[in-house]
Amino acid sequence: MQIIGKVKLSKSPWLNHSWHSTFFLTPRGLTSALIHDGPRAFAVDFDFVDHLLVIQDDRGAEVKLQLMPESVASFYRKVFRAFDGMGIQAHIDPRPNELPDRERFSEDVIHCSYDPEFSSRFWQAMLRTHQVMQEFRSRYVGKVSPIHFFWGSMDLAITRFSGRRAPQHPGGVLNLPDLVTREAYSHEVSSCGFWPGNDLVPYPAFYSYAYPIPAGFESARIRPNGAIYHETLREFLLPYDLVRASADPAATLLDFFQSTYDAAANLGGWDRVSLEESPFLKLLQLSRASSRRAGQLKKAG
Repeated sequence: MQIIGKVKLSKSPWLNHSWHSTFFLTPRGLTSALIHDGPRAFAVDFDFVDHLLVIQDDRGAEVKLQLMPESVASFYRKVFRAFDGMGIQAHIDPRPNELPDRERFSEDVIHCSYDPEFSSRFWQAMLRTHQVMQEFRSRYVGKVSPIHFFWGSMDLAITRFSGRRAPQHPGGVLNLPDLVTREAYSHEVSSCGFWPGNDLVPYPAFYSYAYPIPAGFESARIRPNGAIYHETLREFLLPYDLVRASADPAATLLDFFQSTYDAAANLGGWDRVSLEESPFLKLLQLSRASSRRAGQLKKAG
């Protein structure tokens, strides 16, 4: 994912908060979305149904590479041979970001795993999470990010902004330039997402954090029971297994997103009336609810 993400990064004009570099969910996996290469355009998809990497361009060319256990170096060579064969010029920094191991992609013969079942389950979990995030996003009329996938840390995320500038971020994110981190957190945020975990958190989890962290945030009462504040990460975590086992997973996750945002916004003094209330949006929501009720009554009758 970092190899393909860096190709998109290298060919896209910079957008605020690195939004130009992210992937998006599809009914079959993840996509780079449209990438421009001079007068032509292409896209790269991860297909987690048939386990393929699919490269397509606007001239009708298509290359499919099997996703399978092989070294990073082998995958890297196959991808760039495919680009060369399609006449796509791609030049990237050949080292991973946000990971402790900085072995060049072309030389990495250590990491060789690909688990089709895990890949499919991870994608399915993100699909269900995306549906909840859509509902959560609809409640906000201030500046808010797309629902997008960051390939550096491997998380599906959505971010709300207060509209105010933030103090300069100290940086220090593992193998990520401080300039990138500081631009990403140039304004106050409340961000949440889904993440498969790492050595520090060895389980998949939903997360939520605020920057800057308002006083008292770490001790805020967060729903549901089982959500914890991670002192090292300085964010709230809700284990995926807890949500999966709940009677209503979507409602449980939405409650986590809402309660952590409430804590960040209330303690941070956000202008919640301006950021959350839209008479037009409320009218649309009421109209949709009324239509659903009418349909239910008609079906019952």
